Amino acid sequence: MKNSSGQGKGATVPAEIDNWNWGAFLLNWIWGIRHNTFIALLMFVPLVNMVMPFVLGARGSAWAWRNNYWESVEQFREVQRKWAKWALLVYVVLVSLFVILIMSIMVGMKSSEVYKLAVDKLQSSPEAVTALGAPIRTGVPMGYIEVSGPAGSASMSFNAEGAKQNGRVYFEGTKDLGQWAIKRAVLELEGTGERIDLN
Repeated sequence: MKNSSGQGKGATVPAEIDNWNWGAFLLNWIWGIRHNTFIALLMFVPLVNMVMPFVLGARGSAWAWRNNYWESVEQFREVQRKWAKWALLVYVVLVSLFVILIMSIMVGMKSSEVYKLAVDKLQSSPEAVTALGAPIRTGVPMGYIEVSGPAGSASMSFNAEGAKQNGRVYFEGTKDLGQWAIKRAVLELEGTGERIDLN
């Protein structure tokens, strides 16, 4: 078959390359610019960008063939395989960085002074210890901590698992002149929804 690449819309696309393109799907607008397939820039249009990766994945190979000159089908396939490998690598790195970021935030929250104060409140409450049963294990806190110099605030929650029952602790803390204090803290027992004031 005659090489029809780079001949625009009228070019015949070889059947062996007219298939799903992972590079176009995963690296969409970057892939589009490199392959003179500027329809990929629709990735910057809200709502359209939700559909465009799938359109590029399905039609990208045909567009890349028509918009660029390729020495052969083999060369085209080799280049697209490299794009797919790079796309996969980029996504693995991004997911890894995201996981590291989330883990760092969780570790930071769990080692925070306000969280430790809330755990102390839980473990020193006779009602909570009686309801949950000793020993009590605490989970990873969720919520937020805001600090600005010597002042700050926190609103968080974490799981509490005891020998008899489980629950969830909700608490709010404030930092004033560099000192954290728990304003409100309650333990909500799993199943019953009963709440115990930890203050």
